[in-house]
Amino acid sequence: MDTAGVCSELTRLVALSPPGLADINADIRDVCAMTVGLAPLPAETTGGAVDPMVSEFAEQFSVDVTGISNAQRAAIVDLLGSEVFTVTTLIYIADFVPRVHAGLRSFGVDVPLEPASWDHDTQPADFVMNVFLPAVGRMRAVDPVTSEIVRLRGARQHNCRLCRSLRDTVALQAGGSESVYDEIDHYEQSDLSARHKAALRYVDALIWTPSKVSGDELRQHFSREEAIELTLDVMRNGYNKVAVALGADGARVAEGTEQYRLGDDGQPIYG
Repeated sequence: MDTAGVCSELTRLVALSPPGLADINADIRDVCAMTVGLAPLPAETTGGAVDPMVSEFAEQFSVDVTGISNAQRAAIVDLLGSEVFTVTTLIYIADFVPRVHAGLRSFGVDVPLEPASWDHDTQPADFVMNVFLPAVGRMRAVDPVTSEIVRLRGARQHNCRLCRSLRDTVALQAGGSESVYDEIDHYEQSDLSARHKAALRYVDALIWTPSKVSGDELRQHFSREEAIELTLDVMRNGYNKVAVALGADGARVAEGTEQYRLGDDGQPIYG
């Protein structure tokens, strides 16, 4: 799938509207977007009587997922039961698609988000994990070290224990190292390249101030195709917010790091 095709998948994400969750979906789309100062995604309904606990969970997910407390997590699981993973994935879509849309528009790429029809049949988590994320993972315009630096920045900002423990094998082979990755947390004062600093500033804007994101500096260092990929990478990496929100982000190793790589299908291969 080419870059345009991956971008078009954003519209398919917007179209996801599971039966019985339309009002919740509408509510969290309003909450997530307004929390970060962006326009909400289209929704099938105008909302309804949604438990405030869902809205509060979605708001904290958008503001800073690390702020979700154990009590809040337990309460949302108790409230939603078997639907908790589906709803949290819908929150991820409501949270990240507006960010990506703002990022893409900041350097002249406008992706229509209004779906032609609503998708009542596709399971959101299945589509995200088995269609959208691998499609982004198959993109290869950006060099592996930059991709890994961007991934690790998001992992640390969202404090995903699993993501923080992983190291991309291809990036290590291409010159990535712990000494390079140690520079990420204080990149403004680091010896990282201007290209890497531009990417990190853009990542931070998408994560923390998406309503003010600018692609001007990014495009000074990256091609249009690379800039699109970096933007989508932030969303792919940001799926870790679902794991963090639900307390399912434990590392696969007790200490140290674990290597992985993205296969030709865009899915991670560990070890």
